[in-house]
Amino acid sequence: MLRTVAAVLVDGAAPFEFGVLCEVFGIDRTADGVPPIEFRPCGEHAGKPLTTSVGAAFVPEFGLDGLDDADLIAVPAATIRGEYPKAVLDAVVAAHERGATLMSVCSGAFLLGATGLLDGRRCTTHWRYAERFAERFPEAKLDPDVLFVDDGDIVTSAGTAAGIDACLHLVRRELGSGPATAIARRMVVAPQRDGGQRQFVELPVPEAGDSLQPVLEWMLDQLSAEHTVPDLARRANMSERTFARRFVAETGITPLRWLSMQRVLHARRLLEETALSIDDVARECGFGTTTLLRHHFHRIVGVAPKDYRRTFSSARVRP
Repeated sequence: MLRTVAAVLVDGAAPFEFGVLCEVFGIDRTADGVPPIEFRPCGEHAGKPLTTSVGAAFVPEFGLDGLDDADLIAVPAATIRGEYPKAVLDAVVAAHERGATLMSVCSGAFLLGATGLLDGRRCTTHWRYAERFAERFPEAKLDPDVLFVDDGDIVTSAGTAAGIDACLHLVRRELGSGPATAIARRMVVAPQRDGGQRQFVELPVPEAGDSLQPVLEWMLDQLSAEHTVPDLARRANMSERTFARRFVAETGITPLRWLSMQRVLHARRLLEETALSIDDVARECGFGTTTLLRHHFHRIVGVAPKDYRRTFSSARVRP
């Protein structure tokens, strides 16, 4: 479960990345159906101001003892340094040894790397720091292209927005799709992007104009319908070529891959929260056939729909 989250702060912390942790884990959203989460900003010394990357200061309420019984230890981005406080590294290692999950956002991976816990483990960081990270931590299995890596008890993410994806992924993994979707809705972000999609898309910035958000929202409301790029381009009042380029530039993936991802996310929710048959789930999500559902579900989630339901189905599911 995800009951207590400790955010580890050091000098040079990045306010936005720390803010991501605050938004996802630190705000009471029980009114939206999210289980209560205790959020602890922790520094080496409770109450001692820490510098930030923008000249302001953080004053953590908790010291390192705040990590002692936390379920998740989250490390936001911070200025990369040659050495990190030994007491902080030791506290993170001790928390991991007793069973806590670790997560880093952006350059926070350097602090995790300094603990030695990433040696032999799959991980990622911001593409801008990938070469530097690989040189410093050659034993870590760095994947510089993905948004985030879930390696079980260690989750690492790339730049700012990817940190949001990783946090929501953890909420979904530990608490289910309902709380993750509720938090995403309050934050006005997509419920989750595929962690395996690329960080950096080498396409020109789209010309100024109307956002694709109305089209994306319409697609989400019509997941069971057939969608083609020509039809979507007409709805967006663009040529097919412009629509396809704009879509990749703004989402990082093609329209059909984005649609497959959203259909799989919807399938996950139905498998968790309803007793619909697999055939009915396939139809509700727009895949049409169980075969197509299995193919896309296994590609994105890594397990078959029946196996996923067996593991994550709610005890309160009703036909």
